[in-house]
Amino acid sequence: MTTSHSQGRILLEDGTVLDGNMFGSMNSAAGEVVFNTGMVGYPEALTDPSYKGQILVFTYPLIGNYGIPAKMMGTEIDPYFESDRIQVAGLIVAEAAPKHNHWNSSKSLASWLVEDDVPAISGIDTRALTKKLRHKGSMLGKILTPNGDQRPFYDPNRDLLVDQVSIEEPRRYGDGDKTIILIDCGCKLNIIRSLVAQAVTVVRVPWDYDFSDEKYDAVVISNGPGDPEKCRPTIASIQKAFAKEKPILGICLGNQLLALAAGAGTYKMKFGHRSQNQPCIEVGSQRCYITSQNHGFAVDNATIPSDWQPWFVNANDGTNEGLKHKSKPYFGVQFHPEATPGPVDTRHIFSRFLSAVA
Repeated sequence: MTTSHSQGRILLEDGTVLDGNMFGSMNSAAGEVVFNTGMVGYPEALTDPSYKGQILVFTYPLIGNYGIPAKMMGTEIDPYFESDRIQVAGLIVAEAAPKHNHWNSSKSLASWLVEDDVPAISGIDTRALTKKLRHKGSMLGKILTPNGDQRPFYDPNRDLLVDQVSIEEPRRYGDGDKTIILIDCGCKLNIIRSLVAQAVTVVRVPWDYDFSDEKYDAVVISNGPGDPEKCRPTIASIQKAFAKEKPILGICLGNQLLALAAGAGTYKMKFGHRSQNQPCIEVGSQRCYITSQNHGFAVDNATIPSDWQPWFVNANDGTNEGLKHKSKPYFGVQFHPEATPGPVDTRHIFSRFLSAVA
């Protein structure tokens, strides 16, 4: 493996071939090709477990200019990343910055990709590629190496991805009076940071952990990758939690799992929402919030049971952006209220949720 540039190519399942320059790992990669329209935040995006199994296209034309911060030693919740490793299968950019400059930078993007053995390719017309993905929908693709390293196409949505990104044993954070069960389906670390900042104790449990006998005051269901229908143990745990009538908040995949537990349905979107600029309208108040999102599945509004209602809708395409129970403290949002590097328009969701905790 080397950070020097070599010729590589992208092959899409429709036969499209795009030539570019490889950087980072010199291995090939296969996965679902998706795009992100964020202008900043590539360290956070690349470590987001919701991207597991995906090849990420950044639409912003220059990536890597402010480098990568150093990992904070001696802390379990690193302030600069969303997990402990790069989660994407591969990376596609228009231009990889040849130099990086920032007071907090410790290494280049290319060297970080080498460390985590993730291939990347630059010199691609990402605007044209994004237009193709918007027209045809997210597609399977491969990053192919100069030496002809081949591998088959891979559809990550066929696998139980949450099992690959969740923790294996419960972990505890904070020392507040109230205890929040956090179901880790691929939890972004800023969810934990945001909850601990509310002076609560967070007990982070595996995605398939039965917490019905635990003592807790509320439940948060995290984000994560893949098809929510595959998370049957999580759905069963949420349904058990309904019986206790304690506050529940679902975030991103958690919103879909909450909906499935309530009896609603979900579907795979054409190309998903992956950006820091999705406008969401709160039902009732009609207030618009600018949100950060990363999901390829959504809740079907037409299937929401009568004792539930949509909470937010997307101002661009009318898709579900959250739901809530009409009388009980159960809430879900499709966007990320903990978004880092932002926007922070919906950070109040945590306070609003925890205000329901007795």
